[in-house]
Amino acid sequence: MHILSPSVLTTLLAGLLAASQATASSVASKGLKPIKQVQLGPRPYYLVDNLEDGPLKKKLASCMDKDMRTSSWSIAHRGGCLQFPEHSRESHMAAARMGAGILECDVAFTKDRELVCRHSQCDLHTTTNIVNIPELNAKCTTPFSPAKDGKPAVAKCCTSDITRKEYKTLCAKMDGFNPNASTPEAYLHGTPSWRTDLYATCGTVLTFKEHLALTRDLGLKHTPELKTPEVKMPFEGDYTQKKYAQQMIDTIIEAGVNPKDVFLQSFLYDDILYWLKAAPAFGKQALYLDNNGDAPGSLPSAVASLKRYAKDGVKYIAPPINYLVANKNGTIVPSSYAQEAKKLGLKIITWSLERSGPIADVHQNGNFYYGPIQEVVTKDGDIFRVLDVLWRKVGVVGVFSDWAATTTYYANCFGIGLKK
Repeated sequence: MHILSPSVLTTLLAGLLAASQATASSVASKGLKPIKQVQLGPRPYYLVDNLEDGPLKKKLASCMDKDMRTSSWSIAHRGGCLQFPEHSRESHMAAARMGAGILECDVAFTKDRELVCRHSQCDLHTTTNIVNIPELNAKCTTPFSPAKDGKPAVAKCCTSDITRKEYKTLCAKMDGFNPNASTPEAYLHGTPSWRTDLYATCGTVLTFKEHLALTRDLGLKHTPELKTPEVKMPFEGDYTQKKYAQQMIDTIIEAGVNPKDVFLQSFLYDDILYWLKAAPAFGKQALYLDNNGDAPGSLPSAVASLKRYAKDGVKYIAPPINYLVANKNGTIVPSSYAQEAKKLGLKIITWSLERSGPIADVHQNGNFYYGPIQEVVTKDGDIFRVLDVLWRKVGVVGVFSDWAATTTYYANCFGIGLKK
């Protein structure tokens, strides 16, 4: 593949951006306009009330009557998927109304190589109604098979199993499934009890182009994640990882989105290196999603790798919350990972808040996102204690959340990243 020089790319971007403005209105998302009145609902206020008395609660309580504004510190993780089907139009609209300044599309590809928003390339069987559509279920990598003889029901359906047109016929639903199901319809029911199916009434699935238009028309910023393929690459012989990575860039340029409004993401370090070289205008804000400390005892190795990332020109590192915090005598403090990242000048964005159910369950049973501090967090209000450490002591520049209202409330109270 021919790689353009930074100067040539910049010139090309400028031309394409200018040309695209003339057609931007023709692809507007149903006449959407920026949201002027942010609406947080009761949850952040409930969390403030649930906090133990102290300086943090006093500060947060003082903000209860503020008019809230959109904040770029508040990043919607798959939209508002605590209660809405993830990556549905409805989910992203909910997040935008809750003041998320950046919306995420996890980018996967279809059989005809169109880009769509889906958290995993192969999650259609748990996040849509595909198994209940016979002609599409038959195209799945593993069509639905009912529970039988003590064995659970199984299915595996990937975006690459179907075309874009077929994908657009699906209904988004809350992520979950029933392993004891004897029918496709029963298989669709498995939403965790701490979420809800109230809004899971055939959510609208989105292509990447549709998501770009929606986000742009709302006046918000973009953070597309190139999903790690679950099929063998090159796909069908010639669709390589580099072509996939470049297609995402090309689609953003065609949509007329300014590179400064885009924060690319990938768990694959080679994707980050590719963007830094082939599309530096975008690559300089790319987030490396670091999961190299997940295995037991591997966090020190992940800390050591931070020097290489900084040396390679990576500016943003995006680890999960549990990499950044530690328990010191019952107090939440920055971890060695957080301290090293700050020392190296790496900007930190973290994930994912409000993805763990009631904190009492976390405290009792443990949870990935709170692992090092699960003994310290005991009630829902402690979510704000975690946010407070992430902002004031770790210095994160953004937080992915399944319910943007919480991060938006904190950002407004402390004046972080507020939209003018």
